[in-house]
Amino acid sequence: MSPSLPQEPARAIEAKGLIKRFKTGRTHIEVLKKVDFDALHGDVTMVMGPSGSGKSTLVATLSGLLKPDEGAVTALGESLWRHRPGRIDRFRLEHCGFIFQGFNLFGALSALQQVTTVLKYKGYSPEEARLKAEIALEEVGLRPRMHQRPAELSGGEKQRVAIARALAKEPRLLFADEPTSALDGENGQVVIKLLQRAAKSHGAAVICVTHDPRLEAYADRIIHIEDGRILDDRRTTPVASAPVRPTVPHSASLGA
Repeated sequence: MSPSLPQEPARAIEAKGLIKRFKTGRTHIEVLKKVDFDALHGDVTMVMGPSGSGKSTLVATLSGLLKPDEGAVTALGESLWRHRPGRIDRFRLEHCGFIFQGFNLFGALSALQQVTTVLKYKGYSPEEARLKAEIALEEVGLRPRMHQRPAELSGGEKQRVAIARALAKEPRLLFADEPTSALDGENGQVVIKLLQRAAKSHGAAVICVTHDPRLEAYADRIIHIEDGRILDDRRTTPVASAPVRPTVPHSASLGA
């Protein structure tokens, strides 16, 4: 009997024929033009292109934030846009993490509170939420700063809080939209390495939109999009099986 070949990891997300139009006056501008896309667990997939190319719109349609005019998105085996809006909101809460260039932090909350607030929405008790938040902040190197508010943090630290908030949810899909654009080179490297860790250590499918060519070195796959169409799609690393998450009871789950 011939040895069985290793199986390619299942696609975390797959889109077919995405079309998105926006109305401007009496005309419609087609921002996505029949785009096909997929991403694997354990991969960092970079979506690159100039401003206005459609890359942020693509991520919005993939993550359930913006409904496409045509096409389908299958995320974690579910046909995303067949669900009602409330079910899509729940899907994002349960399975998706988001990191944006503007950080999206609450000015009155400490770093610790930024993370625990999201975890409480997921149903964790205050004690569980605090413990998971502390672990996530330690993973991004911010445990000593966890009681500081955004005004007391640097830009790089704010982005790491946003990453900790996303990682604490244990997302299977992690979307990052220009996560390094407001950061210097050193802080940008810290951020992309944390995203890479989310893929390699936690098995998330990380989809990162950027126009920063310095980030290409950290990608498993690079997709170039321009004028609403994918022009180039190449892997930079071999396909490998994503790490298997241990199954633990809800009350005992401590990983970030």
